[in-house]
Amino acid sequence: MEKLIIESSTQTPFIHFDSQNGLMEISGRSIPNNPDEFWGPILSWFDSYLLNPNAKTIVKIDLEYFNISSSKRILFLLYKLNELSENGYKVKVEWHYRESDEDMYEVGQDYAYMVKVPFEFKEYEESDLVLAI
Repeated sequence: MEKLIIESSTQTPFIHFDSQNGLMEISGRSIPNNPDEFWGPILSWFDSYLLNPNAKTIVKIDLEYFNISSSKRILFLLYKLNELSENGYKVKVEWHYRESDEDMYEVGQDYAYMVKVPFEFKEYEESDLVLAI
């Protein structure tokens, strides 16, 4: 299965899903004008991944902001992780958030409550970010 890599834009997050190592990364902002057009291929890729998953799947989410329509699609993705967990696969969500962003931490807590997979919360400071020039 091919990797899914989508470069970020001002309205969409960076996506890097790698089926071989079971690592899925989502980072940036998610406020697409057409959420189905953006998230549809991502959810379809993940449906294909479910047919032959890695023994361990880690989903790293580091979003600075997302809108309601993206929130729903992220939840759909997290629900799919329930299926893996229920079938005996090891699954974990790493929820990354800025130390100063209590709202994003609380959103992660809400997601963790709604799904049956373990969440690991990873706080970082602005100074931890490395700026590429």
